[in-house]
Amino acid sequence: MKRPTIADIARQAGVSKGAVSYALNGQPGVSASTRARILAIADEIGWRPNSAARALNGARANTIGLALCRPARFLGVEPFFMELISGIEGELSARSYALMLQVVTDHDEEMAVYRRWWGERRVDGAILVDLHTGDARVGEVEAMGMPAVVLGDPSGSGSLLPVWSDEEAAVRETVEYLSALGHRRIARVAGLPRLLHTVLRDEAFRAVCAGLGLDEAATVHTDYTGEQGARATRRLLSSAARPTAVVYDNDIMAVAGLSVAQEMRLDVPGDLSIVAWDDSPLAQVVRPPLTALTRDIPAYGAHAARRLLSLISGDPVSAYEDDPARLTPRGSTAPPPV
Repeated sequence: MKRPTIADIARQAGVSKGAVSYALNGQPGVSASTRARILAIADEIGWRPNSAARALNGARANTIGLALCRPARFLGVEPFFMELISGIEGELSARSYALMLQVVTDHDEEMAVYRRWWGERRVDGAILVDLHTGDARVGEVEAMGMPAVVLGDPSGSGSLLPVWSDEEAAVRETVEYLSALGHRRIARVAGLPRLLHTVLRDEAFRAVCAGLGLDEAATVHTDYTGEQGARATRRLLSSAARPTAVVYDNDIMAVAGLSVAQEMRLDVPGDLSIVAWDDSPLAQVVRPPLTALTRDIPAYGAHAARRLLSLISGDPVSAYEDDPARLTPRGSTAPPPV
């Protein structure tokens, strides 16, 4: 079915396309009765303005951009980003905004996408995720002048508006809980070492373990996938100083670690305690259900979207610190074996 155009409205109304344009854009040049007739015909045939054409005329695109630097197949199994996007979408849809999403292979491609979107006026702003240490994207977005919100710690967001939560508080609560259960050898299966939140968790983990006088803590970095989470777990559990508890940076790796422990005939939590970061339904349906660091990820996305829309509108807006993830004990943690 052909999309209705201005020419269709002009033909039905018996006026020129210029007159239709004046009427639809609220400009002078047509009588009140002609304007009313044109608007009625446009509504009747289902005409909608072309967002690309409106953007070329300086109007807002009513769209924000999000480029994700990770394999597309990862999005289908990683709950975090699906929950984050659901929160962003919920906030945008209430304001008749759309989300333009693209998966990219690296940060150079990501910035090329943002420059194209911004240059072609396809987006009114963007949300930056997976902040790196010394992230060059921050300076490039600042130079572009594109409104942007960063999901990441203020220490790495430059002049861009950050939305973040306290990584150290969540790490401290977890390690102190495991220590109170009696664990002395606690390991961590972490994410990508170049990510700023990974660095902050690494530093907090070392500091808390040292402060509690625990044995030297082992941290293994991965790419967040179940495959690398399983490989890291196998290596840790095969070592001479096998940990009695492992904290994972996401729930996919924690579930993979649980499978490895069972494969190696270790009882969870009798021989090994497991804690997952992020508490998706995935962490709750396995047996035993996983002790997890719980946070409202959709709300996190909504906070970012709400602040970006305020930036775009020119309203007063400030950085936002969300509540830190809180520990939810379940069946995967217990005192270590005697």
